[in-house]
Amino acid sequence: MALIGLFNIIGSFFWGIVGGKYSKKYSLSSLYLARAVLIAALVLFPISNLSILVFASGMGFLWLGTVPLTSGLIGQIFGVRYLSTLFGIVFFSHQIGAFLGVWLGGYIFDVTGSYDIVWYVSIALGVLSALLHWPINEQPVARLALAGESSSPT
Repeated sequence: MALIGLFNIIGSFFWGIVGGKYSKKYSLSSLYLARAVLIAALVLFPISNLSILVFASGMGFLWLGTVPLTSGLIGQIFGVRYLSTLFGIVFFSHQIGAFLGVWLGGYIFDVTGSYDIVWYVSIALGVLSALLHWPINEQPVARLALAGESSSPT
């Protein structure tokens, strides 16, 4: 848990910088794809103390890196006027997904006696997320362009 927390700090900072220099949608796609690769590596390689420590560090690095990228992308597309409301909706939907993921993971384990299906679904969801974020139109919505609103707070 300590490694996850430590690498969350490093990862959030890193991905925030990446999102400031490069396309946020491509950065999000890369992050989600990296998660899928990391989970696949955990499934494919033998479990050891070292592999779990590397996985915890990598997952921590990737875990909350979505926050600066997603909030930045929302602000870039919709402007900052309603950023808190829109990000709240995104955050709420993530909480529903987190609940379903944990509950379904436990249910699948109860039914099958294994978490293997959960890992494979996680890999598939990472790849799907990467594919869904790739075509996002990062341009401000027409309403902002017509009104001359800025997507920055200045």
